[in-house]
Amino acid sequence: MTRAEEFEDLRPLLFSIAYRILGSVTEAEDAVQETWLRYEVFPSQPASAKAFLSAVVTRISIDVLRSARHRREAYVGPWFPEPLLSDPYEDPERSAELADSVSMAALLLLERLTPLERAVFVLREVFGFGFPEIASAVRRSESACRQLAVRARRHMDAGRPRFEADRREREELAGRFFDAFREGDVDGLRELLAADVRMVGDGGGKAPQVAKQIIGPEKVGRLLATVAPLLTRIGVVVDRHEINGQPGAIFRDRDGKVLNTFALDILDGRIQTIRSVTNPDKLGHVGPVADAWALAREASQARRPSGGEAI
Repeated sequence: MTRAEEFEDLRPLLFSIAYRILGSVTEAEDAVQETWLRYEVFPSQPASAKAFLSAVVTRISIDVLRSARHRREAYVGPWFPEPLLSDPYEDPERSAELADSVSMAALLLLERLTPLERAVFVLREVFGFGFPEIASAVRRSESACRQLAVRARRHMDAGRPRFEADRREREELAGRFFDAFREGDVDGLRELLAADVRMVGDGGGKAPQVAKQIIGPEKVGRLLATVAPLLTRIGVVVDRHEINGQPGAIFRDRDGKVLNTFALDILDGRIQTIRSVTNPDKLGHVGPVADAWALAREASQARRPSGGEAI
Protein backbone atom coordinates (compact mmCIF):
# COMPACT_ATOMS: atom_id res chain seq x y z
CA MET A 1 0.00 0.00 0.00
CA THR A 2 1.35 3.44 -0.92
CA ARG A 3 1.61 6.29 1.56
CA ALA A 4 -1.23 8.09 -0.25
CA GLU A 5 -3.44 5.01 -0.02
CA GLU A 6 -2.69 4.64 3.69
CA PHE A 7 -3.67 8.26 4.22
CA GLU A 8 -6.94 7.95 2.29
CA ASP A 9 -7.90 4.90 4.33
CA LEU A 10 -7.41 6.93 7.50
CA ARG A 11 -8.90 10.22 6.23
CA PRO A 12 -12.38 9.58 7.76
CA LEU A 13 -10.85 8.99 11.19
CA LEU A 14 -8.60 12.04 10.92
CA PHE A 15 -11.49 14.28 9.92
CA SER A 16 -13.67 12.95 12.74
CA ILE A 17 -10.95 13.64 15.31
CA ALA A 18 -10.34 17.15 13.97
CA TYR A 19 -14.04 18.03 13.76
CA ARG A 20 -14.69 17.06 17.37
CA ILE A 21 -11.73 19.11 18.55
CA LEU A 22 -12.55 22.13 16.38
CA GLY A 23 -16.32 22.11 15.85
CA SER A 24 -15.74 23.32 12.31
CA VAL A 25 -16.03 21.33 9.09
CA THR A 26 -13.85 23.71 7.09
CA GLU A 27 -11.14 23.94 9.75
CA ALA A 28 -11.19 20.15 10.19
CA GLU A 29 -10.77 19.65 6.44
CA ASP A 30 -7.86 22.11 6.47
CA ALA A 31 -6.26 20.27 9.39
CA VAL A 32 -6.54 16.96 7.54
CA GLN A 33 -4.99 18.47 4.42
CA GLU A 34 -2.12 19.92 6.46
CA THR A 35 -1.63 16.48 8.01
CA TRP A 36 -1.22 14.97 4.55
CA LEU A 37 1.33 17.62 3.54
CA ARG A 38 3.42 16.79 6.60
CA TYR A 39 3.08 13.04 6.06
CA GLU A 40 4.00 13.35 2.39
CA VAL A 41 7.41 14.81 3.22
CA PHE A 42 8.08 12.85 6.41
CA PRO A 43 11.50 11.24 5.85
CA SER A 44 10.78 7.78 7.26
CA GLN A 45 7.88 5.35 7.48
CA PRO A 46 6.29 5.44 10.95
CA ALA A 47 5.71 2.14 12.74
CA SER A 48 1.97 2.89 12.81
CA ALA A 49 0.47 5.23 10.22
CA LYS A 50 -2.71 5.48 12.29
CA ALA A 51 -0.89 6.55 15.46
CA PHE A 52 1.38 8.95 13.58
CA LEU A 53 -1.37 10.64 11.55
CA SER A 54 -3.76 10.83 14.50
CA ALA A 55 -1.06 12.53 16.52
CA VAL A 56 -0.29 15.02 13.75
CA VAL A 57 -3.93 15.97 13.13
CA THR A 58 -4.48 16.32 16.88
CA ARG A 59 -1.53 18.70 17.30
CA ILE A 60 -2.63 20.79 14.33
CA SER A 61 -6.20 20.92 15.66
CA ILE A 62 -5.04 22.00 19.12
CA ASP A 63 -3.06 24.87 17.59
CA VAL A 64 -6.00 25.93 15.41
CA LEU A 65 -8.39 25.74 18.37
CA ARG A 66 -6.19 27.97 20.51
CA SER A 67 -6.30 30.61 17.78
CA ALA A 68 -10.03 30.11 17.19
CA ARG A 69 -10.81 30.64 20.88
CA HIS A 70 -9.81 34.30 20.58
CA ARG A 71 -12.08 34.79 17.55
CA ARG A 72 -15.00 33.08 19.26
CA GLU A 73 -14.72 35.42 22.25
CA ALA A 74 -15.60 38.30 19.88
CA TYR A 75 -18.30 36.33 18.04
CA VAL A 76 -21.66 38.10 17.65
CA GLY A 77 -24.40 36.17 19.44
CA PRO A 78 -24.41 32.45 20.30
CA TRP A 79 -21.68 30.35 18.67
CA PHE A 80 -22.59 26.89 17.35
CA PRO A 81 -20.43 24.29 15.60
CA GLU A 82 -20.67 24.12 11.83
CA PRO A 83 -23.50 21.71 10.94
CA LEU A 84 -22.26 18.22 10.10
CA LEU A 85 -24.47 16.25 7.71
CA SER A 86 -22.71 12.91 8.18
CA ASP A 87 -19.74 11.59 10.10
CA PRO A 88 -17.41 9.80 7.66
CA TYR A 89 -15.86 7.54 10.31
CA GLU A 90 -17.63 4.37 11.45
CA ASP A 91 -16.71 1.91 14.18
CA PRO A 92 -19.44 -0.53 15.27
CA GLU A 93 -17.74 -1.07 18.62
CA ARG A 94 -17.86 2.65 19.42
CA SER A 95 -21.03 3.68 17.60
CA ALA A 96 -22.71 5.08 20.74
CA GLU A 97 -19.70 7.23 21.69
CA LEU A 98 -19.31 8.45 18.12
CA ALA A 99 -22.99 9.41 17.79
CA ASP A 100 -23.23 11.19 21.15
CA SER A 101 -19.96 13.08 20.74
CA VAL A 102 -20.90 14.73 17.45
CA SER A 103 -24.20 16.25 18.63
CA MET A 104 -24.44 20.03 18.88
CA ALA A 105 -25.05 19.76 22.63
CA ALA A 106 -21.94 17.64 23.20
CA LEU A 107 -19.74 19.85 21.03
CA LEU A 108 -20.91 22.94 22.92
CA LEU A 109 -20.07 21.17 26.17
CA LEU A 110 -16.59 20.41 24.81
CA GLU A 111 -16.15 24.17 24.30
CA ARG A 112 -15.87 24.49 28.09
CA LEU A 113 -12.70 22.40 28.14
CA THR A 114 -9.19 23.63 27.51
CA PRO A 115 -7.75 22.64 24.11
CA LEU A 116 -5.60 19.94 25.73
CA GLU A 117 -8.49 18.55 27.80
CA ARG A 118 -10.66 18.51 24.72
CA ALA A 119 -8.09 16.66 22.64
CA VAL A 120 -7.43 14.08 25.36
CA PHE A 121 -11.15 13.53 25.93
CA VAL A 122 -11.81 13.07 22.21
CA LEU A 123 -8.95 10.63 21.72
CA ARG A 124 -9.67 8.62 24.87
CA GLU A 125 -13.44 8.67 25.39
CA VAL A 126 -14.63 8.91 21.80
CA PHE A 127 -12.03 6.96 19.83
CA GLY A 128 -10.60 4.70 22.54
CA PHE A 129 -6.91 5.55 22.09
CA GLY A 130 -4.52 4.26 24.76
CA PHE A 131 -2.70 6.69 27.02
CA PRO A 132 0.72 6.00 25.46
CA GLU A 133 -0.66 7.10 22.07
CA ILE A 134 -2.43 10.10 23.59
CA ALA A 135 0.70 11.18 25.44
CA SER A 136 2.65 11.09 22.20
CA ALA A 137 -0.05 13.02 20.36
CA VAL A 138 -0.32 15.90 22.85
CA ARG A 139 3.33 15.76 23.96
CA ARG A 140 2.57 15.30 27.64
CA SER A 141 3.39 12.50 30.05
CA GLU A 142 0.97 9.61 30.46
CA SER A 143 0.23 10.65 34.04
CA ALA A 144 -0.53 14.21 32.90
CA CYS A 145 -2.85 12.85 30.21
CA ARG A 146 -4.66 10.71 32.77
CA GLN A 147 -5.23 13.80 34.90
CA LEU A 148 -6.45 15.75 31.87
CA ALA A 149 -8.81 12.89 31.04
CA VAL A 150 -10.23 12.82 34.57
CA ARG A 151 -10.85 16.58 34.59
CA ALA A 152 -12.41 16.50 31.13
CA ARG A 153 -14.64 13.54 32.00
CA ARG A 154 -15.79 15.28 35.19
CA HIS A 155 -16.80 18.40 33.24
CA MET A 156 -18.52 16.39 30.53
CA ASP A 157 -20.38 14.09 32.94
CA ALA A 158 -21.70 17.10 34.86
CA GLY A 159 -23.46 18.48 31.79
CA ARG A 160 -23.57 15.49 29.44
CA PRO A 161 -26.66 15.72 27.22
CA ARG A 162 -29.12 12.83 27.08
CA PHE A 163 -31.13 12.05 23.99
CA GLU A 164 -34.03 9.84 23.01
CA ALA A 165 -32.57 6.33 22.96
CA ASP A 166 -34.97 4.85 20.41
CA ARG A 167 -33.96 6.19 17.01
CA ARG A 168 -37.27 5.24 15.40
CA GLU A 169 -39.30 7.11 18.04
CA ARG A 170 -37.02 10.11 17.75
CA GLU A 171 -37.42 10.27 13.97
CA GLU A 172 -41.20 9.81 14.25
CA LEU A 173 -41.48 12.74 16.67
CA ALA A 174 -39.26 14.89 14.45
CA GLY A 175 -41.49 14.03 11.49
CA ARG A 176 -44.57 15.17 13.42
CA PHE A 177 -42.76 18.36 14.39
CA PHE A 178 -41.85 19.30 10.82
CA ASP A 179 -45.35 18.41 9.58
CA ALA A 180 -46.86 20.73 12.19
CA PHE A 181 -44.30 23.39 11.29
CA ARG A 182 -45.15 23.26 7.58
CA GLU A 183 -48.86 23.53 8.38
CA GLY A 184 -48.38 26.39 10.83
CA ASP A 185 -50.15 24.28 13.45
CA VAL A 186 -49.56 26.06 16.78
CA ASP A 187 -51.34 23.42 18.89
CA GLY A 188 -49.56 20.59 17.09
CA LEU A 189 -46.20 22.25 17.72
CA ARG A 190 -46.89 23.03 21.38
CA GLU A 191 -47.72 19.45 22.25
CA LEU A 192 -44.32 18.32 20.91
CA LEU A 193 -42.27 20.93 22.78
CA ALA A 194 -40.87 20.48 26.29
CA ALA A 195 -42.01 22.83 29.04
CA ASP A 196 -38.57 24.49 29.05
CA VAL A 197 -37.91 24.24 25.30
CA ARG A 198 -35.34 26.68 23.90
CA MET A 199 -34.97 27.92 20.34
CA VAL A 200 -31.52 29.41 19.77
CA GLY A 201 -29.96 30.81 16.61
CA ASP A 202 -26.41 31.35 15.38
CA GLY A 203 -26.32 34.10 12.79
CA GLY A 204 -22.92 35.51 13.73
CA GLY A 205 -24.25 38.99 12.95
CA LYS A 206 -24.27 38.04 9.26
CA ALA A 207 -27.87 36.88 8.79
CA PRO A 208 -31.33 37.97 9.96
CA GLN A 209 -32.21 36.68 13.40
CA VAL A 210 -35.45 37.01 15.35
CA ALA A 211 -33.82 36.76 18.77
CA LYS A 212 -30.81 35.20 20.45
CA GLN A 213 -33.04 32.84 22.42
CA ILE A 214 -36.75 32.07 22.71
CA ILE A 215 -37.96 30.01 25.66
CA GLY A 216 -41.18 28.13 26.34
CA PRO A 217 -43.61 26.13 24.19
CA GLU A 218 -46.06 29.00 23.75
CA LYS A 219 -43.50 31.48 22.41
CA VAL A 220 -41.58 28.94 20.34
CA GLY A 221 -44.75 27.38 18.91
CA ARG A 222 -46.26 30.70 17.90
CA LEU A 223 -43.03 31.92 16.32
CA LEU A 224 -42.64 28.76 14.25
CA ALA A 225 -46.31 28.80 13.21
CA THR A 226 -45.95 32.44 12.11
CA VAL A 227 -42.72 31.92 10.19
CA ALA A 228 -43.75 28.75 8.32
CA PRO A 229 -46.39 30.27 5.97
CA LEU A 230 -44.08 33.18 5.16
CA LEU A 231 -41.32 30.78 4.14
CA THR A 232 -43.77 28.84 1.99
CA ARG A 233 -44.89 32.01 0.21
CA ILE A 234 -41.34 32.87 -0.83
CA GLY A 235 -40.55 29.33 -1.97
CA VAL A 236 -38.46 28.07 0.94
CA VAL A 237 -38.62 24.28 1.37
CA VAL A 238 -37.75 22.16 4.39
CA ASP A 239 -35.43 19.28 3.51
CA ARG A 240 -35.41 16.76 6.37
CA HIS A 241 -31.83 15.73 7.14
CA GLU A 242 -29.86 14.47 10.12
CA ILE A 243 -27.71 17.26 11.54
CA ASN A 244 -24.83 16.32 13.84
CA GLY A 245 -26.34 12.91 14.42
CA GLN A 246 -29.69 14.37 15.57
CA PRO A 247 -32.99 14.88 13.71
CA GLY A 248 -32.98 18.11 11.76
CA ALA A 249 -33.50 19.84 8.46
CA ILE A 250 -31.90 22.02 5.82
CA PHE A 251 -33.95 25.03 4.67
CA ARG A 252 -33.47 25.85 0.99
CA ASP A 253 -34.71 28.70 -1.18
CA ARG A 254 -36.57 28.17 -4.46
CA ASP A 255 -33.23 27.69 -6.25
CA GLY A 256 -32.08 25.01 -3.80
CA LYS A 257 -29.59 27.27 -2.02
CA VAL A 258 -29.09 26.79 1.72
CA LEU A 259 -30.79 29.29 4.01
CA ASN A 260 -30.22 27.63 7.39
CA THR A 261 -30.26 24.36 9.31
CA PHE A 262 -32.30 23.11 12.26
CA ALA A 263 -31.01 20.52 14.75
CA LEU A 264 -33.38 19.08 17.36
CA ASP A 265 -32.51 17.73 20.81
CA ILE A 266 -35.20 15.20 21.79
CA LEU A 267 -35.69 13.68 25.25
CA ASP A 268 -38.62 12.02 27.02
CA GLY A 269 -40.84 12.33 23.97
CA ARG A 270 -40.45 16.10 23.69
CA ILE A 271 -38.22 18.53 21.81
CA GLN A 272 -35.87 20.16 24.31
CA THR A 273 -33.83 22.46 22.09
CA ILE A 274 -34.01 23.76 18.53
CA ARG A 275 -30.71 25.09 17.22
CA SER A 276 -30.69 27.10 14.02
CA VAL A 277 -27.53 28.00 12.11
CA THR A 278 -28.00 30.88 9.67
CA ASN A 279 -24.45 32.29 9.56
CA PRO A 280 -23.55 31.94 5.86
CA ASP A 281 -19.89 31.37 6.75
CA LYS A 282 -20.92 28.08 8.41
CA LEU A 283 -23.13 26.78 5.59
CA GLY A 284 -20.87 26.78 2.52
CA HIS A 285 -19.92 23.12 2.94
CA VAL A 286 -23.63 22.17 2.93
CA GLY A 287 -24.17 23.73 -0.50
CA PRO A 288 -24.47 27.08 -2.29
CA VAL A 289 -25.71 29.61 0.28
CA ALA A 290 -28.87 31.68 -0.15
CA ASP A 291 -29.02 35.45 0.31
CA ALA A 292 -30.77 35.48 3.69
CA TRP A 293 -31.18 39.27 3.76
CA ALA A 294 -32.90 39.29 0.36
CA LEU A 295 -35.20 36.47 1.49
CA ALA A 296 -36.00 38.38 4.69
CA ARG A 297 -37.03 41.42 2.65
CA GLU A 298 -39.14 39.21 0.39
CA ALA A 299 -40.78 37.59 3.42
CA SER A 300 -41.52 41.03 4.86
CA GLN A 301 -43.27 41.98 1.62
CA ALA A 302 -45.17 38.69 1.70
CA ARG A 303 -46.71 39.71 5.03
CA ARG A 304 -48.46 42.65 3.38
CA PRO A 305 -51.90 42.16 1.79
CA SER A 306 -52.34 42.99 -1.89
CA GLY A 307 -53.60 46.48 -1.06
CA GLY A 308 -50.21 47.30 0.45
CA GLU A 309 -51.49 47.84 4.00
CA ALA A 310 -49.25 46.26 6.63
CA ILE A 311 -50.77 43.43 8.63
